[in-house]
Amino acid sequence: MTQKSVLTLVADHTAQSSIRNIADIARKTLIDAGANCAATDWLKEDHAVDIAFDELERNVAEESLKNAGLLETVDFCLQPGEFRRKKLFLADMDSTIITVECIDELADFAGFREEVSEITEQAMNGELDFNEAFRARVAMLKGLREDILQQVFDERVTLTPGTRTLVQTMRSNGTYTALVSGGFTFFTGRVRDLVGFHMDMSNKLLFENGALTGVAVEPILNSAAKLNTLESLRHEYSLRREETAAIGDGANDIPMIEAAGLGVAYHAKAKAAAAADATIRFGDLTTLLYYQGYRQSEFVQA
Repeated sequence: MTQKSVLTLVADHTAQSSIRNIADIARKTLIDAGANCAATDWLKEDHAVDIAFDELERNVAEESLKNAGLLETVDFCLQPGEFRRKKLFLADMDSTIITVECIDELADFAGFREEVSEITEQAMNGELDFNEAFRARVAMLKGLREDILQQVFDERVTLTPGTRTLVQTMRSNGTYTALVSGGFTFFTGRVRDLVGFHMDMSNKLLFENGALTGVAVEPILNSAAKLNTLESLRHEYSLRREETAAIGDGANDIPMIEAAGLGVAYHAKAKAAAAADATIRFGDLTTLLYYQGYRQSEFVQA
């Protein structure tokens, strides 16, 4: 007998249509492929559902579901039944926990938005060396006054829907939560406090006479640093790999996504999505709670 697996289906949170029909067909498809399926278990009525099964390898199950065209319009996660509720959670910040790229918003005030945004896009796609791209973008911010950073935070930084509910629910269930970003401490510290993460790590910008110098403190927090943070915290809390989760959207997040027990790509670039165990393409961040088997009734509404 193969290890018990769980298929979780989650509807687009902006859509009003039920996925009950998709769930019924998915269960039948798994049974037809040779699975021994439990009854559908609705985590949120008509919106998020678990289908537990065994006697079928997960890769075969996914191929059967894809061939049936059942996974194109819903978010889904296919994973082992054990260790679903994670005890360590690492999250990228820009375009994941918040909806913007802070460095692009700062560059708007510095008059270099187009140039910086292009470099950001290439870096997130894995087309540029992150450290070189980071230094080049920070250099364009030279002379920007410190009060502009606060203005960007106040006026342009918006939490991704579901962020606080995700973090607060996981925290209330004993998960250690870390915000790890290739961005800046000015923003990660504020977002950490706003959302409720236990800790944050990012890059520190240098100021002189109240203005940015165009450089940041070395070493730069890059993909290797994110991975090292995951491994360090995992060992500190004596956790199995299967008890960890990481989420991000760009190439800089790939190593920690690949190393986590559940690596998730959120509305991500192609390379990050390909590296992940599961993606969130349609829903908000509460989708990650459903992937862990939380019911809507268990959510901490923050």
